[in-house]
Amino acid sequence: MKRLRQLHLYLGTLFAPLLIFFAASGAWQLFGLHQDARDGSYSAPASLAALAAIHKHSHLPGTPNKADAPLRWFSLVAAIGMVITTVLGIAMAFRFTAGWRPVALCLAAGAFGPVLLLLIYH
Repeated sequence: MKRLRQLHLYLGTLFAPLLIFFAASGAWQLFGLHQDARDGSYSAPASLAALAAIHKHSHLPGTPNKADAPLRWFSLVAAIGMVITTVLGIAMAFRFTAGWRPVALCLAAGAFGPVLLLLIYH
């Protein structure tokens, strides 16, 4: 189990900056803060627009869109690493928590909560 904790630590710290970037840039994209309003009532800051373009296209705005962009491949590896790290974290939560019920309840709420919200507010 010590090696799994070390793997979780190293994968988590390796991919944490990219995870934070994708979470933040995805959050402002949810509300359209990265693009100008059509009626002119909102003008997106250039920094948000540029970071959103990196999030969506894996390259800097104004540079050619290459299908084999290195950031795209690093993002794929990061996605795989984040899945592995998350599974390791869940395993450690069950292993190192005195009672398994709160962990299972939180896991179920995190899995089914978004599904319920989608069903309720469709």
